[in-house]
Amino acid sequence: MPKYVIEREIPGAGKLSADQLKSISQTSCGVLRNMGPQIQWVNSYVTADKIYCIYIAPNEDMIREHASQGGFPANSVSEVMTTIDPTTAE
Repeated sequence: MPKYVIEREIPGAGKLSADQLKSISQTSCGVLRNMGPQIQWVNSYVTADKIYCIYIAPNEDMIREHASQGGFPANSVSEVMTTIDPTTAE
């Protein structure tokens, strides 16, 4: 199943409180439950003004539908072609 990186522009994301992040996460999980097991949230990285999310889904349309239903921006959706890490250098 394809993996995607979603860039969400959210001004002030890095200043969101733990409660705000919990609420966003709960909304996302609720939408995912309704959409079924084909789409999965792996994790997210919060920076100053963006959140980068990793999802597994059959296609980009499903990623964008999740964003629409949850009220989240999906400014960029990119399919991951491969992953590398320090062991790639060996």
